[in-house]
Amino acid sequence: MRYRELGRTGWRVSEVSFGAWAIGGSWGEVDDGASMEALHAAIDSGVNFIDTADVYGMGRSEKLVARLKRERKDEIVVATKAGRKLSPHTADGYNKANLTAFIEESLRNLEVETLDLVQLHCPPTEVYYRPEVFGALDELMAAGKIRHYGVSVQKVEEALKAVEYPNVQTVQLIFNCFRHRPAELFFEQAKKRKVGILARCRWRAGC
Repeated sequence: MRYRELGRTGWRVSEVSFGAWAIGGSWGEVDDGASMEALHAAIDSGVNFIDTADVYGMGRSEKLVARLKRERKDEIVVATKAGRKLSPHTADGYNKANLTAFIEESLRNLEVETLDLVQLHCPPTEVYYRPEVFGALDELMAAGKIRHYGVSVQKVEEALKAVEYPNVQTVQLIFNCFRHRPAELFFEQAKKRKVGILARCRWRAGC
């Protein structure tokens, strides 16, 4: 396994991560035992970065990751996401009260006092133009609830706006053989600002 520095976080993470959407059961019936076997196999292969979200099985995925961390002594970085629980999913929902509630629930699910990395979960574009949203994340970081935060985006333009906020440490976006725009428009800015890039290869409504 090869490892890279993740932006300014100080973490060296595996180039291949474990995407924990499926183990939440969002794609159909999933056996928790098989999910745990898959998680352990990933760690055995050198993976040290897991990507999950509070809506992946409405906490089920996060709880399985918590179980993994109880069973392993390895250093594992866990990125979770917040925001997609909003119904309706609107920019106004990305406020301090809601974000705090989402973070508190993820803390309970993952059985930790501080979340490693929290990403806004593909919020509406308007959110990137609301400094108070990122101010709320700054306050949660200052309170010790999260170590770092970033964003998961659907558009390159959203990524470019997000990195204008100084504490955005990571951007998760779509990058694959059919979608090259991030390399053409965003990668240079990410390198300049030392922002970590988390590439996902495909897109589905809801990220």
